[in-house]
Amino acid sequence: MDVELTLNGEDVTLTAAQSDTLLDALRGAGYTGTKRGCGTGDCGFCTVAVDGESVKSCLQPVARVEGATVETIENLGTQDELHPVQAAFVDNAALQCGFCIPGMIMRVTQLLESNPDPDEREIREALSGNICRCTGYEKIVDAVQDAATRLSNDGAVVSDGGRPVSSNRSCVDCGGCHGGDGE
Repeated sequence: MDVELTLNGEDVTLTAAQSDTLLDALRGAGYTGTKRGCGTGDCGFCTVAVDGESVKSCLQPVARVEGATVETIENLGTQDELHPVQAAFVDNAALQCGFCIPGMIMRVTQLLESNPDPDEREIREALSGNICRCTGYEKIVDAVQDAATRLSNDGAVVSDGGRPVSSNRSCVDCGGCHGGDGE
């Protein structure tokens, strides 16, 4: 079946089996930044934005995104110009293996769009559906607080066609923040 949607700002048609999840269709189309973890919605590795809301793509039937707007980690920043959330994760050493990071960053981006100044409890609650087996979460919470500050336009963020990006920040290419080609 063909599913028409807006993916990372582009109108696309994904070809998928009727039983495919959004995760299956994304990875089949080459969007490897969205990771396959548990397959049950428990880990959050596969988190993407659908119509502005965080969705675990391993649970979302691809047919249900017909006509929707979907954003993956590949749309947030580039190796040369990281999104402020990505830059905050790098600067705060909030990533180790990088496997959970794309889903974590997508969830944090949605959190900060709806709540630009979350407290620690709100951050931990928002991330409760995203598992990280490496970091212990302290650095992740620090990174979210830093990203909130960066996005508040305090001078650390510049605008790129209406989309905030970090200034003077380059990617270390671990494969986590903007996708990479890990499984």
